[in-house]
Amino acid sequence: MPKQIVVAPHILLPKKGTDMTCYAVIACDQFTSQIEYWNDLRDMVGDKLSTFHMIYPEAYLENTDQEKYIEQINKNIKRYLNDNFLVDIGESFILVERVTDYGVRRLGLIISIDLEEYSYKRGVPCTIKASEATIVERIPPRLKIRKDAPIELPHTLVLFDDKERQIVESLYKNRESLPVAYDFELNQKGGHIKGYIVKDTKRVINQFEELFKKNNNGLMFVVGDGNHSLATAKAHWENIKANLSEKERENHPARFALVEANNIYDEGIIFEPIHRVIFNADKDFVDGLVSICKGEQQGVYVYSKKDGKKPLKTPKNAAETYQIVQNYIDSYLKSHSESKVDFIHDESSLLDVANKNPSSVAINMPALGKGDIFEFVAKDMVLPRKSFSMGHASEKRYYLEAKKIA
Repeated sequence: MPKQIVVAPHILLPKKGTDMTCYAVIACDQFTSQIEYWNDLRDMVGDKLSTFHMIYPEAYLENTDQEKYIEQINKNIKRYLNDNFLVDIGESFILVERVTDYGVRRLGLIISIDLEEYSYKRGVPCTIKASEATIVERIPPRLKIRKDAPIELPHTLVLFDDKERQIVESLYKNRESLPVAYDFELNQKGGHIKGYIVKDTKRVINQFEELFKKNNNGLMFVVGDGNHSLATAKAHWENIKANLSEKERENHPARFALVEANNIYDEGIIFEPIHRVIFNADKDFVDGLVSICKGEQQGVYVYSKKDGKKPLKTPKNAAETYQIVQNYIDSYLKSHSESKVDFIHDESSLLDVANKNPSSVAINMPALGKGDIFEFVAKDMVLPRKSFSMGHASEKRYYLEAKKIA
């Protein structure tokens, strides 16, 4: 089976006249402990054409009938397709300019990648690798949604190492010559987004291939965000592939996943820490964590509404800190079945969740440096899960472009 890395997709966008601010919504795995965010979004969107009606917010997983919710998602998608609410703009890439509510500008390129070239497992030769550990238990619920879905909506961001800024930045310099695909304000303080249609896909693919050869580390992309979504796409493709001939496998639409590719050296790529909150945690949780943290780094702390902040002495290397803390959490949860962990992207949100749950303990985590991520991953290493976030929660990828997978 011939392998590719970057592929030009047929991108689906909403029909002209769509209220784009209502159409695009944030990644389903954000604000999982703040259901009011999603309720407010649901009320704002109403019955309008929206990606909200094509996704399953993880905040709703525990309080809805999952089978019925997924069934309704697929009905919505099929209706949008049958009624021509989603329009194929042809084989193309989309250059994305995102200006967040914090005033940060991030450039990206919507492309398709070959899932034959991706793996989240260590020891598997591939050119697209996960940067963080993958929780395989998170794949089956997502696979249920994808199994019968005719399209995919991406929130995965992949990073590439282009120090000379020759691909995306070059396109952006010449953006005035590119047709505008969309230009609007995102809802819920997501900032502004503008997209340009790139039809000269062959030239861009050649640039990625040259970059791959030049970097000579065996990697084209490292998954920066949305790894579990990409892992689900991979699992879905493996299931489909098993029943296809070699010829059918070559160009089956499920083989290729839609992603946003970002240059790791883009000024808008800012690695934010991902904090932890442990629900139903006893005093022994804090005492045990404090006892194993013996480094020199300052700024990391645990917090509870009852006892306030307590500093943790952690290693200077942030990756080591994540490894120590996450290993401790995992061990604690195994012996405390009543406890559970959630991952929070902003310090203010972390404290807000902790204050609303008096029996919880919040852990404020450090930020990772991004200079050595490719070197780290090229050694077949993975960070502990949820070790970094590319920006604040509201800066995450919004569902917007789509692609058929069936």
